[in-house]
Amino acid sequence: MTTYDTEWIMTRAVAITGTRSTAHRDLASYAELFANYLHPFADADAHFYVGGAKGIDSLSLLWLAGNTEARITIVVPGTVQQQPAEARQAITRTRGRVTEVIELRAEELCTRAFHARNRWMVDHSDMVIGFPLAGPHGASGTWQTLDYAAEQVKPHLIVPV
Repeated sequence: MTTYDTEWIMTRAVAITGTRSTAHRDLASYAELFANYLHPFADADAHFYVGGAKGIDSLSLLWLAGNTEARITIVVPGTVQQQPAEARQAITRTRGRVTEVIELRAEELCTRAFHARNRWMVDHSDMVIGFPLAGPHGASGTWQTLDYAAEQVKPHLIVPV
């Protein structure tokens, strides 16, 4: 193991991206997915960047806050108040465990603003874990984020849901 490897392990930052459509699975199924695919990276020295949206963002935020000691940063394209009720509730419930909330303050919440948020998270991370809807590669924000990670030559793990 080199010094670089040791530094990466000590400062590992992971971005999480995923679908907003999560009603097709139950909460126990998501808890199992997160235990299998987030937990291996979620030691006390890890830092997770999570978007503040509903779906995978909110579910993974709640799981990380309740099951790990990792640092958590929430990143929203505008402000927390502009997020859907489900996401605001998850943020409120985990406030004591969240290290930081980044509000990028986009003037308009549009596709461009969400893509900018996703790029910000990838740029500040060492790797990305994505939970896209099962099926072919699409044009969703999740796939856009995973593609951007690949363009930046960053490791990325794809876990279809």
